[in-house]
Amino acid sequence: MEKQLHLLAMFLWVNLLMWGVSAGTEKVVERKAAEKEISAVGDPGMERDGLRVAFEAWNFCNEVAYEAPGMGSPRAADCFDIANSTLIHKVSEADNRLGIGQSFKGLTLNALHSPDLYAVEKELYLGSLCEVSENSKPWHFWMVMLKNGNFDTRTSWCPENGRFVPPFTTTRFPCFGEGCMNQPTFNHQPTQLLGDGTMRGWFNGTYDLDSDIGKGLDNISFYEVVWEKKLASGSWVFKHKLKTSKKYPWLMLYLRADATKGFSGGYHYETRGMLNTLPESDFKVRFTLDVKKGGGPKSQFYLIDIGSCWKNNGKPCDGDVLTDVTRYSEMIVNPDVPDWCSPTALGNCPPYHITPDNKKIYRNDTANFPYGAYHYYCAPGNAKHLEEPVSLCDPYSNPQAQEIVQLLPHPIWAEYGYPTEKGQGWVGDPRTWVLDTGGLASRLYFYQVLRITYLRTRYCEIILFLVDRLWLFFQFQDPDTPPAKRIWTSIDMGTEIFVSDKDEEAEWTLSDFDVLLM
Repeated sequence: MEKQLHLLAMFLWVNLLMWGVSAGTEKVVERKAAEKEISAVGDPGMERDGLRVAFEAWNFCNEVAYEAPGMGSPRAADCFDIANSTLIHKVSEADNRLGIGQSFKGLTLNALHSPDLYAVEKELYLGSLCEVSENSKPWHFWMVMLKNGNFDTRTSWCPENGRFVPPFTTTRFPCFGEGCMNQPTFNHQPTQLLGDGTMRGWFNGTYDLDSDIGKGLDNISFYEVVWEKKLASGSWVFKHKLKTSKKYPWLMLYLRADATKGFSGGYHYETRGMLNTLPESDFKVRFTLDVKKGGGPKSQFYLIDIGSCWKNNGKPCDGDVLTDVTRYSEMIVNPDVPDWCSPTALGNCPPYHITPDNKKIYRNDTANFPYGAYHYYCAPGNAKHLEEPVSLCDPYSNPQAQEIVQLLPHPIWAEYGYPTEKGQGWVGDPRTWVLDTGGLASRLYFYQVLRITYLRTRYCEIILFLVDRLWLFFQFQDPDTPPAKRIWTSIDMGTEIFVSDKDEEAEWTLSDFDVLLM
């Protein structure tokens, strides 16, 4: 009996020792992994007291066309440093109200009376006022992006896949008539330090130009972003609201981390932003999201939306809207949004899916393709060698052609930390997410020019019977089109309330936003 107790004690001691070694090893591994993580944003985790946040508003095709009366160009910023518990603002309200015809440092003559070009150069000007230079990698601001989905096809303001098109009529897009593509009103409370140590500021407004939001929001559109933070503590919390109306049924509101120079996702001109290092394949995105109101069944709420730009031959974009292509990948967490991709609607699916262990599953493999993981795939309208069946992306809502891969919660995404079931991350389920966005994005299908070569089987040892003919079939990358380098220039969260048939409202908070390079 004594011997058995001795052996038992030895067994327990060895196991405790092994457990301690294992736990210690895991902590070392975790610590080393954390040490390897480098933030790609200027304000990691939104923890910097001296906030940098900007505002931009767009019409349907990511342009301005004309300014709202008395509002100036739809670009603004709230940027400040702190000294002795005093907020020192870098941008004046006069700067924020600048509009066409008014000069500022760096403005070119071509842009002075052009609403589209003026907005671009005003953003660069605001970026110069807000710029923070650290480690030779300057950065500027988080970007609040607001977009109006109305499209008046009688104006010729929006090109078709980058090409000018004359006026035409259609019922495909919402528009109540002349003026439906207007910019919104813009109100700004510059950030203040309150008595309890809370810093707080906001942007808000409406597209219904003849309405007064101070008298209530019934039957009118509304947007608002409020930011709050305790001095020297925690993360900034961004509180968003977006409301549609009968006249403005399709609205979008996002908080973006954009490239600090060059093109950002969806834009064909120089931008300013928060990403001072552009992520590629090995990066994660961390943030806390709490959805309070979903925005109705047509709210395509993006847990994360990443954007980039490369040509169909794999080369990086250079501003040529005829050959550049904006690429998007979006994870939709609204459980009411269905999977349009299905075995009976292959045109709404990407041609294939790549698993985490790099196995390729074609969409006609009905036993294995994860149809439920995809809401919708659409191909760029300037692609020349598409695989049928195919859906083409809307050719008007970007200045150039676009390609979109929209995802839904599904078990296939578990390895990347993305939601695996409908309802995860939705109303009543606030979470802090750490998404392996780089790993997933590197395996998503995006179109690129391919060349298909057929070799007659009499020259080969292997015979493949295909469509009742003897051919050996190989598909490979064209030697003149190396695989595109996927560099992501925009990362954002928010919602697109898509042509609602009644007034809808979305509300959510976002904090702790960071992009981690591994």
